[in-house]
Amino acid sequence: MYFTDRGIEELENRRGEEEVTFEWLAERLREFVDLNPDFEIPVERLATWLARLDDEDDE
Repeated sequence: MYFTDRGIEELENRRGEEEVTFEWLAERLREFVDLNPDFEIPVERLATWLARLDDEDDE
């Protein structure tokens, strides 16, 4: 188990039943980067990965 798995599990346990839009998620990611600028690159990579999940060209 990676250290980050604990945060992911907490997210799932606390908010797993909620439905959110990608617009809402994008705004939360922007807020997070504003508060934690050192995480700009990892958040950018995560957002790009999520955006391209279904792209056949990336496989």
